[in-house]
Amino acid sequence: MIVDNGQLPVGWEVKCIGDVCKTGAGGTPLKSKKEYYECGLIPWLLSGEVAQGEIFQSENFITQTGLENSSAKIFPVNTVLVAMYGATAGQVGILRFEAATNQAVCGILPNKKFIPEFIYYALLSKKEELISKAAGNAQPNISQIKIKNTEIPVPPLADQKRIVAILDETFEGCDRAIRNTEKNLANARELFESYLNAIFTQKGDEWEEKKLEDICSIPSKLVDPRQSDFLDLPHIGAGNIISLTGGIIEVKTAREEELKSGKFLFDETMVLYSKIRPYLMKACRPDFSGLCSADVYPLLPNDGQLDRDFLFHLLMSRNFTDYAISGSDRAGMPKVNRDHLFRYSIWIPNLLEQIKIVQKIDEIARETQRLETIYRQKLAALKELKQSILQKAFTGELTADKEVA
Repeated sequence: MIVDNGQLPVGWEVKCIGDVCKTGAGGTPLKSKKEYYECGLIPWLLSGEVAQGEIFQSENFITQTGLENSSAKIFPVNTVLVAMYGATAGQVGILRFEAATNQAVCGILPNKKFIPEFIYYALLSKKEELISKAAGNAQPNISQIKIKNTEIPVPPLADQKRIVAILDETFEGCDRAIRNTEKNLANARELFESYLNAIFTQKGDEWEEKKLEDICSIPSKLVDPRQSDFLDLPHIGAGNIISLTGGIIEVKTAREEELKSGKFLFDETMVLYSKIRPYLMKACRPDFSGLCSADVYPLLPNDGQLDRDFLFHLLMSRNFTDYAISGSDRAGMPKVNRDHLFRYSIWIPNLLEQIKIVQKIDEIARETQRLETIYRQKLAALKELKQSILQKAFTGELTADKEVA
């Protein structure tokens, strides 16, 4: 039981991991040696695979020769793994089979003082602390020494078993709720996208088939943002546009960004469409004038033919996105060619009907965003709950009794 002065329950101690457990890191056989990898039968885990929690399989394998000629080593069943480098730093998992790892993974070997799952949960509770100790910005590095120096409580085995049993049951319920919420979040977006696509693939009575070049244009010319007339204009690039929603964030002036390369002028009559990575579905409807990146198309709807909001939703539809990607002239970073963009063909109604359709789309979009906000808040609450339970587990609150130290 925890008392006011923060004492731990009877029989509990606090120790550094390195004082009570043996640890080790893996290694990578030379990539240039085919005989170290081809037909390999020894599972070889990378740091990105650690986050599975319970780890039952590996995507990669090395040979016995590769193992013997590198610092890789085989970790036994129930070794607790911690990812040490890069974006996966701080992730924790438990090996459920014998496997080797690369050097970006630290293994905490099982021993008679600990239940492996207890170490696993203890390190999950320390994840943020470990990440905060990571060195380097581009590639965070949690060294094996820092892991060994991390303090964890060491309760009797009976308390460890009780803690693990409680956390297993609680986390199973939380994880089930998280999966269901994530599914609901995905379903809400999929339903909206299906509705949007249905709108822009239909062919109503008296609708006309038009190419995009017939109903909108890019009248803007590139300007030098360093000229005094443009220095204090806000600038929008692809990074300022939120995918799917069309929100605009973190806008700065040309002066603040110290822009040098040519930019397009835009105003509130236009739709801005990012031609880089079209699969991210980035378009926006600015309510101000400014400059946009040369990698953003400032599209002006033809007066009397095309409603701006109708154009925005068209650009965000899955059917249009698939078309844009199909004509991309880049493999690694898809980029929409202007000619391909304007060749897009669509059936459209008259302007009044477009406005009615937009009103319905916006209504459904608002409801979708409301549901998404609820689901994201629930996900955040569930993740906070898991962390709160972990903190209580390792201060003794989950297994508290009448006796205190």
